[in-house]
Amino acid sequence: MNKLQAFGLIVSQAVRGELTFPTSVNSALQLQLALAEPDCHIDHAIKLVLAEPLLAARTVALANSAVYSRGEGAPVTSVRAAVMRMGYRNLYALVAAMVVRQFGSKIIDPALRQKATQLWEHTAHVAALAHVLARRVTHVDADTALFAGIVHEVGGFYLLSRADEFPGLLDDDADHWMESAEEIISREVMKKLLIPLAVSEAIEGLRDGLLSIPPDSLLDTLLLAKQLSPVPSPLQVTYVEMLTPSDSVIDFIIDNETLQSILAESAEEVRSMSAALLV
Repeated sequence: MNKLQAFGLIVSQAVRGELTFPTSVNSALQLQLALAEPDCHIDHAIKLVLAEPLLAARTVALANSAVYSRGEGAPVTSVRAAVMRMGYRNLYALVAAMVVRQFGSKIIDPALRQKATQLWEHTAHVAALAHVLARRVTHVDADTALFAGIVHEVGGFYLLSRADEFPGLLDDDADHWMESAEEIISREVMKKLLIPLAVSEAIEGLRDGLLSIPPDSLLDTLLLAKQLSPVPSPLQVTYVEMLTPSDSVIDFIIDNETLQSILAESAEEVRSMSAALLV
C-alpha cells in the first residue's frame, strides 16, 4: 500500500466513525460520558476515577500542581478531595489529557515515538501558556483555554498512532497529504471525544485563523500560545508558521515585562503538569 492509499484508508475509516482507540482510551471515554451528564453525582464520579488506578493517581497529582493548588492550603491526599478541588470541568480536562497521551503509548517505531514525545511536550506548553494568556491577556475562560490546549493536537496524535501501521507514512515528503488528512481526522476524533463545539471550532480555526487585535477569543489564545511555545509541533507545516502571530505582533500586544512574567508562570505550570501527566 502506497502513502496515498494509506492516508485514504485512515481518513475514510475516520469519516465512517471507525476510529481505532487503545483500550485505556475507551475506559477514559466512559468516564467522559459520565462526567458530561448534568446529574452525575460526585460519588459516582469518584467511583469511576478509582476504577482507573492511573487516573486516580494523576487526579491527586494534578490537584496538587501549581495549576490548581494556588492558595488552596495543604496538599490533598485523596481522590475525593482532589475531585472537589479540581471540579468536574477540570477532571474532564485531565481525562482528555490521558486520552491524548494514550494515543502515543503503543507506538513501536522509534522515530514516531520521538514525534509523539515532542508533540506532547508542545501540547503541555501550549496548554499552560493558554491557561496563563487567558487570565492575563485575552480574558477568556482559563479552564476552557487549558482544555483546548490539551486537545488541540489530538488529530495529530491519532495520526501518529495509525502511522505506526504504515512504515514511512509521515516521512518529510508526505506533508501535502498530511495537511488534508489531519484536518479531517481531527474533526472526526474531536466528535468521538465529545469536544465542545466552541473548543473544536477554535481548534479548527488554527488552520487559517488570523489573530484579532486586541486578542479576545479562544482562537486568539491558542494562536498566541502556539507561537510562544518553546517546543514546536513536529507536525507543524508552513501554513501554520505563516498564520501564527509574529514576534513583532506579540511585542505590540504584550509588553516585554508582562511577556517574561507569562513565560515564567507558564513554565512553572508545565513543570507541575509534567509531574502529574507526563510520567
